[in-house]
Order: sequence, then C-alpha cells, then structure tokens
Amino acid sequence: MKNFEEILKKLREGGFMSLSLKERKAVVKEEATRYQKVTKKEKGKILDEFGKLTGYSRCYAAYALRTYGKKVAVYKNGVRSIFIGDDLYNGRGMKVKKRRRDRIYDGKVVNALIHLWKMSDYLCGKRLHVYLTEIIPILEKFNELKFDGETKEKLMDISPATIDRLLKNEKMKFRLKGRSLTKPGTLLKHSIPIRTFADWNEKEPGFVEADLVGHDGGDLRGEFLYSLDVTDVYSGWGKRKAIKNKAQIWTFNALKEIKENLFFPMKGIDSDNGNDFINAHLLNYCKKEHITFTRARPYRKNDNCFVEQKNYSIVRRAVGYLRYDTDEELKIMNKLYDVLDLYINFFLPSMKLKEKTRIGSRVTKRYDQPKTPYQRIVESDAVSGEVKDTLMRTYENLNPFLLKRNIDKLTQELWKAYEKKMKEREKKTQKVDEKIPSNFSLTQSNFVYNLNDATR
Repeated sequence: MKNFEEILKKLREGGFMSLSLKERKAVVKEEATRYQKVTKKEKGKILDEFGKLTGYSRCYAAYALRTYGKKVAVYKNGVRSIFIGDDLYNGRGMKVKKRRRDRIYDGKVVNALIHLWKMSDYLCGKRLHVYLTEIIPILEKFNELKFDGETKEKLMDISPATIDRLLKNEKMKFRLKGRSLTKPGTLLKHSIPIRTFADWNEKEPGFVEADLVGHDGGDLRGEFLYSLDVTDVYSGWGKRKAIKNKAQIWTFNALKEIKENLFFPMKGIDSDNGNDFINAHLLNYCKKEHITFTRARPYRKNDNCFVEQKNYSIVRRAVGYLRYDTDEELKIMNKLYDVLDLYINFFLPSMKLKEKTRIGSRVTKRYDQPKTPYQRIVESDAVSGEVKDTLMRTYENLNPFLLKRNIDKLTQELWKAYEKKMKEREKKTQKVDEKIPSNFSLTQSNFVYNLNDATR
C-alpha cells in the first residue's frame, strides 16, 4: 500500500490516481488526527487537499474527519444506536450500544393534549402553548380538570415544537374551501376611499373590518342565511350575527346591533365592494356617527385579511358548509354566535404580524407573543378603566369548559334542525310526485299550471 506522503506528493505534482477504499481509509486515519487538533483556518486548508485527493464533497469530508474514532449516534425508528466513526464510514456498522429512549410525554399527556387542542378549536403549537398555560388554572378553579398532577405539569412545560410534533397525525382534517358570493356594488363606491392591508397601523381598538359569509350549501337559488363577521384590527375582538339574507336592511341593522354591543366605540369600518355594504344607508350612517368608512380593492381579499381569516377559522368551523334558510336555523345560529364570541374573545390567543422583510426571494415574518383579544384590550391605554373593569368581571365568571359544552350543544341543535328541514322537504317532494299521473301530457298550459308545485 502506498504511504500517505507518496500519495500527497503525486497529488501535488498533478498526477491523477484513483484510490481504493482501503487507501481512502489510510488517508482518513492520517488526516483525522491532525484535523481534530488544528484551528478553523487550518482545517479549511486540510479540507481542500483532502477533497481533491478522495473526491469527497466538502461537507462529507469534514464529517468523515470530524467523527473518525469518535462515537456517533444514529436514530432509526425510535431506536438509538451508537457507532464508532471509522466503522460508520466503512459501512460495516459495529454497534457499541443500543437503547430505546424513554418517552417523556406518554399516552396520557398526548390524549389530554388532543382533548385540549380540540377544545381550543385546533390552535397551532405556538398559540396552543399560551392557551394551555392560561386555561389549565381556570379549569382547576371550576373543578373541570380531568387528569392527574404529573400530566398537568408536563402540559404546562411542553414546548410549541413538541406540541406540533405530537399532534402531527391529528391535523389532517377540515380542508374545505367555499365560493365567493360578493356582487359588485354601485357607482357609489367611488365616493368611498380604498384601504389596503398595508394602511392598517392603528394603535387602538375601534377600527373594524366587516364581511358576509353565505350559507348556501352549494345551491345559490333562492334566499339563504348569511353571517355578518366583524373583526377589530388592533385586538382581534370579533362579533358575529346571522341574518336572513344579504339585503341591505338586514346587513345594516345587524351592523348597528354589533356596534352597540361592543365594549369600545366603533371608529372605522372597512368592507369589500359588495352592494350589501356599498350603499347610501351605511355611508350616511357612518357620516352621521363620525365613523371612517373605507373599502378594499376589488378581488384583493388580502386587503380584508383580518376578517377573511376568521371566516373559516370561526364561522365555517362552527356551522359548516350546509344550506341554512329557515327562521329556526337563524335563531339557533345567533344563540351559537353569542356563546362562541365569548369563548374566542376571552380564551383563544392569536398572533399579530409585527414586521415582514424581503431579502431576494425569501420573506421573513416576525410575530408578537400570542395573546387573547381580551388581553390586548385590557393592555390598551386607549380603553377606559371602566370598560376594563367590566371585561375583567366578565372574564372571572366565565367557565371555558361550560362555554365549549354549550357550543357543541348548539352545533348539534343546528344540525338536527337542518336534518328535520330536509326530511320535511323530502316528504313534500314525494307528495308532489304522487299527484302527477304517469300519463301526464306536458303541454304548455299544464306546465304553467303545475310550475309552482313542480319547483317547490
């Protein structure tokens, strides 16, 4: 076998030679001892020569020299194996020690985490981490804690990254998308200024975004219910109200009712370009009440991002994508929103974007610490002490588990009302079909006479 000095000499002279595996091992053994003792600058020179000699990439060359003669841990299927660097390099893999890591977060912790995750309306790891630290003491206060002290301590100490890892298999659900039901407004929109996402820099509550969510169930014929979603830009505080249809009168009345029930004065409204918002009634009302009225650019949903993101995360998750069009469903839906708003505004934390920087094609976003809308309002200097005291008293008397149970109960009531409605309509359709004889002649007079029954 050629010695190391001879190999290096021929390499420096420009001679080409291919090394066998045995010769590469000799080079690694000789260079590793020197490589592991020198400075970073000298290591770079060694890597240059070593890479030319062996043909290895710089990354693998550094790994081979760095780990030679040392123990290297390798994980596969949850099993930890330790190898000597040289044995790992030549592929034989002589094991020194093999053990399985003990799980810190056992099945009890995972089951409790999944339960609280579902209770939190499926928050991400960073938001759920804050939610756990706040919600567990409240559950103890109302005797709603269903797990032991050790599990509780682990839930309080768990990190956001570990939460996402443990919940990975539970997050492949609810991937649905709806359709846009916004119809262009009148020429009146030219009197209402445009406001984009970048223009929002308010440092106090009161400036809100409003949007309508249609419950058509995939059938746009006739009238069906809508949900008016109003979200405060600064705090994330939201209010929702179900209305019969998207007529201007129902939208306007619901918006006024939400304004009266807010804990802070409404100072600005931003909406899309639909005719349910872009109308003289709302424009005159905003002028009278000294409310700033702005609108988004057409077909730019990101301009209304603060409320658009709530349409799915709150409204669709609560009531789904079915068709609702009866007074009974309207009544149940408004009861559901009354309880749901309390639960979300007081107990579910959210993150706000602080800054966004672009370096080339890479965009870096930085968010603030997750906080609930209630916490953001209480921390605001623009809100009076009387309002803060009212919010604090309300917060102390709320049981999140009781609110969640009521939400689930009302969701079931809404589903039962929908099933009852569909069964009644199916019976009516069958009766109409029985009235039509098999030898029914389809003339123009018969078609017009029976049009009402046939389309009902």
